[in-house]
Amino acid sequence: MDIQVNQQPLSLPEQATLADALSAFGARPPFAVAVNGEFVARGQHAARTLRPGDKVDVVHPVAGG
Repeated sequence: MDIQVNQQPLSLPEQATLADALSAFGARPPFAVAVNGEFVARGQHAARTLRPGDKVDVVHPVAGG
């Protein structure tokens, strides 16, 4: 199936989870994740099954002052 992670196309097997997508994308903590604009808690990444066309946003915190 095809999804988007940070507006980049990513192909995953059917029934892939959000954790699978994050691993394939190479996301490294710390980060927050939203699927189709909805925040997904870290504890739910392995349980959240993705569907074709889902849009995943991975956001890293930015330090500054």
